[in-house]
Amino acid sequence: MQEYIATKPFDLHALHLFHLVVKHRSFTRAAREAGLSPSALTRQMQTLEHRLGLNLINRTTRSVEVTEAGKYLAAEAARLIGGVAATLDGLHAAFGAAKPVVRVSVSRTLAMAHMPGLFHANHQRHPEVVCRVSYNPSSSIFTALEANEIDVGVLCPPTPLPDSVKITHRFKDRFELIAPAALATKAPMKSAVRLITWLHNQPWLMINAETETGKSLRHWMKRQQLVVQPAMELDSFDLIINLVASGFGLAFVPRRALALYRRKESIVTLPMSDSFEREIVALTRKHRKLPAHVANFVENILFGETK
Repeated sequence: MQEYIATKPFDLHALHLFHLVVKHRSFTRAAREAGLSPSALTRQMQTLEHRLGLNLINRTTRSVEVTEAGKYLAAEAARLIGGVAATLDGLHAAFGAAKPVVRVSVSRTLAMAHMPGLFHANHQRHPEVVCRVSYNPSSSIFTALEANEIDVGVLCPPTPLPDSVKITHRFKDRFELIAPAALATKAPMKSAVRLITWLHNQPWLMINAETETGKSLRHWMKRQQLVVQPAMELDSFDLIINLVASGFGLAFVPRRALALYRRKESIVTLPMSDSFEREIVALTRKHRKLPAHVANFVENILFGETK
């Protein structure tokens, strides 16, 4: 062991810097987070590659590409860094004086009406626990979980899930087709064929196509013979609902998201013969014993079934 330590090709600091480069796909953004200059970070990565004798990153003026060797090291780096961070978090939670913190990352495609089921019960039962909440794309939630940058992720999952995470809760989220009240009066609801034709000719607001929800929704709409070119693409269902109410067009939105909208008279739900559903899950890391305050938070999530 002493011989290995004396000749080791990198330390945790170098591994952390490499993790930041892979995470951001940018030396500038990674250097900013690390508190280094881009040139200093570049030297660190060159030293790491030299000591390993492997090419980990291909850098151009516009992008950073990770080699196959780099991807292998990045996956292991996330787990190693996450393990060390989890150990330190557990140490501080057990013996430190600071308030315990639960870090929750929520997909941007969830609506405000989804939030009470995540936080209300734990807030009532454990008011001493601080919840630090962030909105992020689903892809970055997986990376953050592996690196122990968050404790819980809530999102519409891709298939298959990474082996490094596990589902603690899941529920089905049914969607409704909504239209501005003035526009809905013109919908030919008595004829399915005429309705599809009418829907094709309306302006549409859609959730971003790059999200898991956006991909699944478009595949479902295609099966319904409803292929539309959206007038607007957004990453928030709450914003979509408000824009529909203001007369901007039609949209499929989660039924749950409509619960908190107060100007319900300005929106009409158009019945469809079939309904789109997505699955929402809560995730934690595998193979890590959760600190007690995080385990309590997970147990207190109210939506869906546990797994």
